[in-house]
Amino acid sequence: MTSSSSQALANLARIGQLKAEPADARERAGLLRSATLRLRDARQLILSLESRFDLAYNAAHAAALSALRQHGYRSDNRYLVFQSLEHTLDFTPQQWLLFNQAHRKRNLAEYEGDLDVTEGFVDELIAHVEQLLVAARALDVQPPS
Repeated sequence: MTSSSSQALANLARIGQLKAEPADARERAGLLRSATLRLRDARQLILSLESRFDLAYNAAHAAALSALRQHGYRSDNRYLVFQSLEHTLDFTPQQWLLFNQAHRKRNLAEYEGDLDVTEGFVDELIAHVEQLLVAARALDVQPPS
């Protein structure tokens, strides 16, 4: 993580968008385990498209939150958890914007009962979650000294 990314996270905490909280290895392991299991289940074509979307979306959130927690922050705002990927995993906006689209679709489903997803969107979401999970897990790998 660059110093500008670290500063950006600190600024978000300063204005109350993030909460500074020491990283917790057990919590992070649980989030990564949850993301892994949900992603595995999201690939099951026997499930409805809506269920696959829900599983993939929640896998993305768990993986993104694990990265934020590894950096010593948490947020109750799901959108901000995804937006923070720019700072926690050095994702470009193009990399995290699909998660933003999924978040909007999830909110429409949760709060208005309108879930409009295609198989293509769910497949693309699953592919992005796979990349996210690899990057989130890599935070645990220490470079050789």
